[in-house]
Amino acid sequence: MSDYKFDTLQIHAAAAPDPTTGALQVPIYLTTAYAFKDADHAARLFNLEEVGYIYSRLTNPTVMKLAEKVAVLEGGAGGVACSSGHAAQIMALFPLMGPGLNVVASTRLYGGTITQFSQTIKRFGWSAKFVDFDDLDALEEAIDENTRAIFCESISNPGGYITDIPAVAKLADKAGLPLIVDNTLATPYLCRPIEMGATLVVHSLTKYMTGNGTVTGGCVIDSGKFDWSASDKFPSLSAPEPAYHGLKFHEALGPMAFTFHSIAVGLRDLGMTMNPQGAHYTMMGLETLSLRMDKHVANAKAVAEWLEKDPRIDFVTYAGLESSPWHDRVAKVCPKGAGALFTVAVKGGYEACVKLVNNLKLFSHVANLGDARSLIIHSASTTHRQLTEAQQIAAGAAPNVVRLSIGIENAEDLIADLDQALTAATA
Repeated sequence: MSDYKFDTLQIHAAAAPDPTTGALQVPIYLTTAYAFKDADHAARLFNLEEVGYIYSRLTNPTVMKLAEKVAVLEGGAGGVACSSGHAAQIMALFPLMGPGLNVVASTRLYGGTITQFSQTIKRFGWSAKFVDFDDLDALEEAIDENTRAIFCESISNPGGYITDIPAVAKLADKAGLPLIVDNTLATPYLCRPIEMGATLVVHSLTKYMTGNGTVTGGCVIDSGKFDWSASDKFPSLSAPEPAYHGLKFHEALGPMAFTFHSIAVGLRDLGMTMNPQGAHYTMMGLETLSLRMDKHVANAKAVAEWLEKDPRIDFVTYAGLESSPWHDRVAKVCPKGAGALFTVAVKGGYEACVKLVNNLKLFSHVANLGDARSLIIHSASTTHRQLTEAQQIAAGAAPNVVRLSIGIENAEDLIADLDQALTAATA
């Protein structure tokens, strides 16, 4: 279906009528297990000699259809859906990493990702090096013989910074390393990392992909273009796998090697399984993704332009503004718009931010983003609270900053709500 445009693919990709019942929508398969035709059939499935369903921790028809749809939208060879965006990050790294190995990551990441990479992955014996990805020389210098991946966000949370993906991909290719791009805030409608050289794309499906704040989910999409056998750096994919009678995933499965490994080993052993009902909700959301993202972007631009002119505001970080230092990247990296998440520095500092949050009526104060509703949070006291002040500032979540996720309401109503709340906050 690759010849169709995005608006068509978001509805029709991986969504053929059910062959048994003719159901137009993908059914919700609420089952844990699947009956084998006979003993030989079961053996072939467990040996990865035949594609099929064994147990819903590994594969489920509803969840698989979601992964296929996102893979088509991202222009990937295959994908695996899992329980959350954080799970997707671990799933992406799992086949690549090992004790003593590291990932080089952008300093401009969601605070929870910084914590996951700087603290939690140490328990696996992995480590992360954090680098400003605008400094390509520093990025190249950070790569060493133990580096196994480069990780960034297309549009960063919370500041809305846009990564120069083509430049980073060129450097990753030179180093013979996979580039992993978290495309959550852009979605494949606004940004196509694989077309710019990314190896893997991860998503928190919880956000714009579902779009209504009902589902927690994640996915990893593989471009199918990386040569996992070019060196001995990725033995999980290039060397014999003991659990499958010495199967070499890349040799046997080619561009689907990473996807099959993520299912047959990653989901089998990590168990980060997505709920089939949640997968169904996400597929419903995907059918209107382009319509929603156009509205999100239009509203975000209108709100950001108004805030930038307001004397009660120090600065706005939205890359869609001509004043943004990253504005020139929008056309190259996110040609359909700079997303709908950005931060605002409020005059009056921490206390004024707290008052602003407390006085808003339309904006919901929640630890989420990418909802149809407009959302606000004071990152320094919540999502980025675990970081030092220096880390908060580096991540774009300083104490005087609030994060706005602009929804699809009427933009004039959103501006009026911000106006009255700012009056109360800065009185």
